[in-house]
Amino acid sequence: MPTDQAERLAEGRRRRRVQAVPEPLREAVAAFDVSRVRAQDRARRAGTRPRSDQTLDTALSIVRDLALFLVAERSKDGWSLVDVHDLEAFLATQPKTRKRRLVVLRQFFCFARTQRLVLVDPTRGLAAKEANGFRGQTLALDQQRELFRRWTTDEHVHPHESLVGMLALLHGVSSTEARMLQVRDIDVQARAVRLGKRPHPVPLDPTSWTVLQRCLDHRAAWRTDNPHVVVTKGTKAGLRPVSTAYLSHVLDHCGFPPRTIRSTRLVDLVNTMDPKLVAAAFGMDSQATLFYLADRVDPGRLPNP
Repeated sequence: MPTDQAERLAEGRRRRRVQAVPEPLREAVAAFDVSRVRAQDRARRAGTRPRSDQTLDTALSIVRDLALFLVAERSKDGWSLVDVHDLEAFLATQPKTRKRRLVVLRQFFCFARTQRLVLVDPTRGLAAKEANGFRGQTLALDQQRELFRRWTTDEHVHPHESLVGMLALLHGVSSTEARMLQVRDIDVQARAVRLGKRPHPVPLDPTSWTVLQRCLDHRAAWRTDNPHVVVTKGTKAGLRPVSTAYLSHVLDHCGFPPRTIRSTRLVDLVNTMDPKLVAAAFGMDSQATLFYLADRVDPGRLPNP
């Protein structure tokens, strides 16, 4: 005959999760656990598909984490005080598990509403899919200064790294634009370059122009007919640009990928200027720059109180 060892272990795990809930919120969580166990037993007797013990454990863990968050972060000791802003803040702590957590929260607050613990279900206006927005990494100001000094003063840095890094840091140049940049795109008189689909030449500051000249000197040493600015040993005998893999790893020694450096510049421009102007200058779609709009204000940009 099979024993009830698995059931007793599952009951112990659920009991420990309930005991971890702060005292003011524990009774409702315990009642929610009892209702879920009864529903599991009814499903077994009816021959339908009951919830597994792991599903019940996961649900209790999510409700326990919510209770701890409400007490520690929101200073709320009653379920009737919970609103949609509290749940949004809780879901934002782990964005990748938003959908799963929201399913459990809806089940819990539906139970709480039937038990008269809350008058309004705070999960009613929440969406399972989080609003689109920029969530990539950006560089802090001191990190940008460190990279700037590396690419302008360190003579041991490869010219390709300095060029790709400086163009991304100051002008938001993508790896594709740097990869396809040709010598004929350089306007020596105006000290400007044509990049990708940008409608107008991009004027270069003295530092970027110096880095570009250093890269051209490195190219001249190859004695190549390749029209591109970035030329390697493998492409000096042909006319094709360097590989995408080469550009994606050219900044490995500085510790930051090209996308992070470029995103830092775009985030700064979009949040300080009109996104439509940035889209027009970069040759991007008008909706593409809205992706980089932040939903918060940098404390450094606030006026001094």
